[in-house]
Amino acid sequence: MKQIVQLLSATILASIGLAGEPTASPTPAPRFKICGWIDSGITFNPAGPQDNQNFGRFFDDRANEPLLNQFVINFERALAPQPGEFDWGFKLQFMYGSNARFIHSLGLFSNTAATSIVQPDLVEGYLNLHFPIISEGGLDLKLGKFVTLEGAETIDPHTNFFYSHTYIFNFGIPFNHTGALATLHATKWLDLMAGVTRGVNTSIDDNNDSLAFDGGIGLNFNEGKIVVAASTHIGPETPNNNHDQRYLSDITTTWKITDKLTSITDLNYARDDGASANAYGIAQYFTYAINSWLTAGIRGEIFRDDKGFYVVSFANTHDPMRALEGEPTIDPRTVSGGKTTNGAVTASVNIKPAMPKPISGLTIRPELRYDRALNGTHPFNDSSDVDQFTMGVDFVLTF
Repeated sequence: MKQIVQLLSATILASIGLAGEPTASPTPAPRFKICGWIDSGITFNPAGPQDNQNFGRFFDDRANEPLLNQFVINFERALAPQPGEFDWGFKLQFMYGSNARFIHSLGLFSNTAATSIVQPDLVEGYLNLHFPIISEGGLDLKLGKFVTLEGAETIDPHTNFFYSHTYIFNFGIPFNHTGALATLHATKWLDLMAGVTRGVNTSIDDNNDSLAFDGGIGLNFNEGKIVVAASTHIGPETPNNNHDQRYLSDITTTWKITDKLTSITDLNYARDDGASANAYGIAQYFTYAINSWLTAGIRGEIFRDDKGFYVVSFANTHDPMRALEGEPTIDPRTVSGGKTTNGAVTASVNIKPAMPKPISGLTIRPELRYDRALNGTHPFNDSSDVDQFTMGVDFVLTF
């Protein structure tokens, strides 16, 4: 579902920039491409927590410490089917950076460089097949490892307006799956997705013996100005437990209010039967394009963790994988936030200056963020404060 939102959003943005008469014979875009990016940033925390953690954060978890978040190389042959014809494509995306600590799938790089904050990962590796069957739009089948359908934000920094991520992205949805996912382009405005995966953030290994369901619907209204993506992942995720289900569900609505103003609403619900734990949240985004190189945005979020099961701060570089495997975490600074209703407000601008070739683009994302425990708990800054203020900035260089 994330991929659908990204593709539809890209189409909208491209259409805004069209001018003049169409050319008679446009040059076809190359099917195979190699591209990449470097994302590096730092998040300042004036409180200077001794554990060096910005609680509740993953990709910008380190306080007052510069990070090489991502160095990515992407190999892709995109699907471009002609009416009534079979087509194929693939994607291989490799990452080296501090973000890899959190997005590993079990069995694939999950024990590589476990003592280093900067680690390698295979983010995606799949075969894409298009069959001209059932409907005019046909059926796509994705086989391999791919990022999840759920959520408004993704691992790829290009699709996110903010450097920091929501509680929903960090704790309310998966990062990736390994399995098979079918997408039926039922009509011009309706896509239907259904598939089978090994579970949340699993690939070669699994933490139990059960499969999971992943699927949803995508709606495209008013010539792409309103896009709704609703998806769910259901299956046992507790280590060595094949019967207690975990439900991770999300609805993302993107509304292009004007050519310059965009609204995104992200609704999330998570339920773990084994822990009898629920989490639910809402995030609201508004972005406004001031000119061709400057866009301003604001995001507000409320996320409720009713048992202290979901929201956590991992201090050791391998503790995220230990938790996924069902092993005890080893760093005492790896802590839960307890039963907390988390609130956060983030303001940012995206600055995109012109860059010389071969650099294809540069995005600078400074931001101010304020987090607060709305029910009076103290999860922030060495588990001593009810709130947390941070100032961050990152640089995304594409080539």
